[in-house]
Amino acid sequence: MVGLIGRLWNLQYKSIVKEASGKTLAVAKFFCILHVTNTYLCTFALAYGPSMIPTFNLTGDMFLAERLSIKFGKVGPGDIVLLRSPESPRKVMAKRLLGLESHSVTYVVDPMNSDRCDTIVVPKGHVWVEGDNIYNSRDSRQFGPVPYSLLEGKVFCKIWPPKEFGSLMKSGMKDPDL
Repeated sequence: MVGLIGRLWNLQYKSIVKEASGKTLAVAKFFCILHVTNTYLCTFALAYGPSMIPTFNLTGDMFLAERLSIKFGKVGPGDIVLLRSPESPRKVMAKRLLGLESHSVTYVVDPMNSDRCDTIVVPKGHVWVEGDNIYNSRDSRQFGPVPYSLLEGKVFCKIWPPKEFGSLMKSGMKDPDL
């Protein structure tokens, strides 16, 4: 009798272990795929604050950014990009790309106090980014051209709030002649 109970216990224990290990493996595969997708292909991001008004709301919008365009150099003036802040590397920002290396960019130096403009030629390996709300944005006007290596993704779709769901490709470009 004891031998029979022991064999039944072993059979039941083995099936539980087999089922648990199968489910654990499935969860591990899911997280591996999620990590690879988020790191190399596409990521969700949240933008909040006044810097990108009217493209993004003050209270926060969620959007998708793909990472392949950055790797293959397929970004251009008018694109909204995700980038590491040159001032605070733990912070990721969303800004509009206005100039690539060797482009000439004219910008308002201090829009709150004057209409004085300045022109800069973007150095090799750098980009020029600005927020859509020039009156309340920390961007290349304050910290200068940004190294291309700080770019992390190109925003292509707003997903939250639902009433604003849709593409963000080249919308709201400041100078269509760029």
